[in-house]
Amino acid sequence: MKTILVNGVPINDPDRCYVIAEIGHNHQGDVEKAKEMFQVAKWCGVDAVKLQKRNNSTLFTKELYNTPYEHENSFGDTYGKHRQALEFGREEYRELQAYAREIGVTLFATAFDFESVDFLADLDMPAFKIASGDLKNTPLQRHIARVGKPVFLSTGGGSLEDVNRAYHTIMPINPQLCIMQCTAAYPAQVEDLNLRVIKRYRTQFPDAVIGLSDHQNGIAMAIVGYLLGALVIEKHFTLNRSLKGTDHSYSLEPTGMRKLVRDLRRVVLALGCDEKRPLDCEQKPLQKMGKKLVAAHALSSGRILEPGDVAIRSPGDGLPPCEWDNVMGKELIKALKEDEDITFDILK
Repeated sequence: MKTILVNGVPINDPDRCYVIAEIGHNHQGDVEKAKEMFQVAKWCGVDAVKLQKRNNSTLFTKELYNTPYEHENSFGDTYGKHRQALEFGREEYRELQAYAREIGVTLFATAFDFESVDFLADLDMPAFKIASGDLKNTPLQRHIARVGKPVFLSTGGGSLEDVNRAYHTIMPINPQLCIMQCTAAYPAQVEDLNLRVIKRYRTQFPDAVIGLSDHQNGIAMAIVGYLLGALVIEKHFTLNRSLKGTDHSYSLEPTGMRKLVRDLRRVVLALGCDEKRPLDCEQKPLQKMGKKLVAAHALSSGRILEPGDVAIRSPGDGLPPCEWDNVMGKELIKALKEDEDITFDILK
């Protein structure tokens, strides 16, 4: 099985899902809030936290940068100023890197442009994310691949042809690739997730790790994705869905993220093995609610058992009812009281 190594952690084990808390800009441009989110995400059990990095002055056209952006979720009166208010610089990133190392969680980021790739590479980020919006951006994909760190590629809004193009762009340069099924809707509706694409990716790209970037509101579909073969699950994360910002409403709060990680870890235990056998934990309940064959009334020695002579009653600590046909017509060699067990050793 294909392996990629992120910050010393191998991603290749079908028995352990790698979980990324996508913080994005839910930190609202506040380093202390970002630290709190890191700490809570770590408490939830995630493997990594992820930010987003943009060079806003060159990424957008002047028209888009200067577009009025005044509403309840805005951090600036134009779209560019809004984005810039949420952006961390080098000092903040170094502070957050140090904090992530201190609490033991991996930090990396999505790079949206060439300058941001170089910025993150200079910080020695352990991995890079390519957003769905850059699935057709082969120049950016090449630039990220050349850094030599593991690459997580989201594939929202794309066709299989687009994914193939990105795959053949990145893999010859850098084979440390995770291809992530994604629906680029925020939030994504259940009927738009197309989780079977995960199985298609596993067949189509056997030398890449396959994951799921899940924008659906709940946690159940991510678990289904894991069962279909996604070894990486990414979910947006917030401290409170009511906070200011467009991403909070479909992000998981701490309770949801903790339950998701818990359930992903439980999946392997629940799958168990394919041998059907009775378990020790079942013995006591089944004895109480199970049933056995007993004398329906007082029976004398020498009686040939008929249906009216045998009753099926709890508890199930005797001959099970599946032996009914094997006791009918047999002769008792000892007398029985009502409710006394019928066993093979008292049948002739």
